[in-house]
Amino acid sequence: MNIEETKKIADKAEGWLTDEEGKTLYNLAKSCKGKGVIVEIGSWKGKSTICLGNGSKEGDKIKIFAIDPHTGSSEQQKMFGKVDTFEEFKKNIKNAKVGDIILPLVKTSEEAANNFDKPVEFGFIDGAHEYNFVKLDFDLWFPKVMNGGVLAFHDSWHFIGSNLATAIPLLFSSKIKNPRLVDTITYFEKVEKNSSFDRFRNICFFIYCTLFGINGALRLKYQSGKVI
Repeated sequence: MNIEETKKIADKAEGWLTDEEGKTLYNLAKSCKGKGVIVEIGSWKGKSTICLGNGSKEGDKIKIFAIDPHTGSSEQQKMFGKVDTFEEFKKNIKNAKVGDIILPLVKTSEEAANNFDKPVEFGFIDGAHEYNFVKLDFDLWFPKVMNGGVLAFHDSWHFIGSNLATAIPLLFSSKIKNPRLVDTITYFEKVEKNSSFDRFRNICFFIYCTLFGINGALRLKYQSGKVI
């Protein structure tokens, strides 16, 4: 399924994702070569999962582990109250015809990471956005990302917690290069050791995102799932 068809299907699922972000997730999943798996931390009702699934199916059909306890993050519970999103997630995945490639893990990020021993080729962090939760997700999953793999953060420059948890690795890690920003998604490549030029670019990227990263958030709105 191409990106235009994927967008039509993904638009029927509730969630927060701009068109460009959906396209980016689709293409990053499509570009995976099967050296590892794809992991999504925080699936909500499957909007981003659908983009990942169809991208992977257009590529090398890499399995996607969709990790979410489906009880809502702390900020989602403030917005929606007590929730159980798993049934709606399964319905959306089935309607998008990506159930054969999606492996849902109804667990917290920490619970899933404890017994996860597969190399990760692409990881997408979109769980709770408080600093301690985003940092925990990074600390748990970045070591599992293979060298040459990609890690992405959603909502990376307009939530204080996500902002800090994205900025600190960019500024201080020796294993990150080639950062990119698409609306509110920051993604970068993991390497064995980056160069001094890579670190300089990471700093420049951080400065750019600090000044202009909020612009992507202006395009990010909650979709009710009623778009046809």
